[in-house]
Amino acid sequence: MPKTACLSSQPVSLPLGYDVKDLALADQGKLRVEWARQDMPVLRGIAERFQREKPLQGIRLAACLHVTTETAVLMATLKAGGAEVCLCASNPLSTQDDVAAYLVRYEGIPTFAIKGEDNDTYYQHIQSALDIKPNITMDDGADLVFTLHTTRQELLDGVWGGTEETTTGVIRLKAMAAQGVLRYPVIAVNDSQTKYLFDNRYGTGQSTVDGILRATNRLLAGSVVVVAGYGWCGRGFAMRARGMGARVIITEVDPLKALEALMDGFQVMPMAEAAPLGDVFCTLTGDINVIRQEHFLAMKDGAIACNSGHFNVELDLPGLEAVTVAKRTIREFVEEHTLTNGKRVNILGEGRLINLAAAEGHPSVVMDMSFANQSLAAEFISKNYQQFEKKVYMLPADVDMEIARLKLESMGVAIDVLTEEQIKYLASFEMGT
Repeated sequence: MPKTACLSSQPVSLPLGYDVKDLALADQGKLRVEWARQDMPVLRGIAERFQREKPLQGIRLAACLHVTTETAVLMATLKAGGAEVCLCASNPLSTQDDVAAYLVRYEGIPTFAIKGEDNDTYYQHIQSALDIKPNITMDDGADLVFTLHTTRQELLDGVWGGTEETTTGVIRLKAMAAQGVLRYPVIAVNDSQTKYLFDNRYGTGQSTVDGILRATNRLLAGSVVVVAGYGWCGRGFAMRARGMGARVIITEVDPLKALEALMDGFQVMPMAEAAPLGDVFCTLTGDINVIRQEHFLAMKDGAIACNSGHFNVELDLPGLEAVTVAKRTIREFVEEHTLTNGKRVNILGEGRLINLAAAEGHPSVVMDMSFANQSLAAEFISKNYQQFEKKVYMLPADVDMEIARLKLESMGVAIDVLTEEQIKYLASFEMGT
């Protein structure tokens, strides 16, 4: 089948509700979505099956995701499966306006997302997405789920289940489940190995470097880069920064991760010690106030700080404002703060996800697996939701393995298959030395 199968080639009737920057951007968005889809063979195959089988027929699905070219391919896949889909942004700065216009004009999908929208508009867009009265939610940070549980509780009885894309969102949902307030089951797509081992490590690693370089045009080679957090995202960024010639310092609170970083060849120290040394700082922890006021005051004149975790709370921006005597936007996505001690600190992308605020997010080849997980998780919920409890689940391991197999196949890579003798040996205990 052609690579554009399941994407609309002609404009369609506009949905009743939408809020995007400019529908005139739709043709530009269409071209970029087609480009992204060429590198998403696993999701293409799922879309073609969905179009034949319609496993999501009649299901209403509200999605709160980064509105990017890859997300557009996911939305078209869900629509091909028969779902009625509505989309809003999961971050005020991550929307690609031409893609939002494409989704409305060519896919007829109600989309509520404008790059740079203020906080009130952001939450109003979430409310608009929930107006679809979803059976399934698809979230990136759990703001949609949280809104459902606070201001739209009347819709909860109609929700069968949801999916969550991020580490930050999974943390929030597990806390809700532990406290007994989660009202429907959610599949932690983020915890699938074909998501976090690749999307978090290789996707975040490359796209974070991309965002920093687009925002600053600074040379990483020879620079001291401080990476806060050595989870999969931190590992990926540290690896890429070192590959570009940076001297990388890791800060951590987890002794096992700190030990791993040390044995991977990185310097490890507390943020208080790293603050005077770094040229570029990036937080990837999922926690709050990782770089605090005292750290900003200790930084070199001209230091750069950014965040690649889901929320901008990783940087203590109120604390920074309290010691700022002057600030200016010195270039797009770079705000220069002059501090009370006379030194300047540059904050990138308002402290929001730098890989999406200043760049385009993860490469399509990585999101192919993440969004394969999302689409198959939606299908899994539709078939099994009556068996679930109100807690956070993993996507079944066999689905994870099948996605990996399909990815290898699409890349022209073959692997060995266990022989009957090997299968028997692995299942036995009798044979020793």
